[in-house]
Amino acid sequence: MRLLARVGSLKAAVTALTGITALYMALVAFGNITDYETNHAFVQHVFAMDTTFGSPNTSWRAITSPAVVTAAYVLIIIWEAVTALVLLAGLVAWLRRREEVARRLSSAGWVMQALLFGGGFIAIGGEWFLMWQSKDWNGLSAAFQNFVVAALGLILLHAGRRD
Repeated sequence: MRLLARVGSLKAAVTALTGITALYMALVAFGNITDYETNHAFVQHVFAMDTTFGSPNTSWRAITSPAVVTAAYVLIIIWEAVTALVLLAGLVAWLRRREEVARRLSSAGWVMQALLFGGGFIAIGGEWFLMWQSKDWNGLSAAFQNFVVAALGLILLHAGRRD
């Protein structure tokens, strides 16, 4: 019964979700590094708005500078890698039973994930660059999944706490 109580606890659930999210973010960064051109093309098309409806009222937002696109993509990869490292550090802290450090690291990692996928991909990519209008270069579903995972982690971590 003690094992079941421990494995089925909120702390175990948060630890597992921290670890899974750290692994996922590490794999995302790894994929973007090892298959650089695929997702670079994605960012390039989203920024260029070349597969949206083409309204002159919004097409002025497009960015076609290769330097700006590359800089944005490299910053995304760095953000993903740092998010993975923060969550991995959170996992290690959970496993070492350093609860307060683990909470802060897990929270920071999930906030970083939410900022990237909610702020970067859903708000900026989806609305500013109108990614929702593209049939070919629309990453809103994947971005939403990632945002939900981060939000769920934050809710589990902070539910009922006053800090």
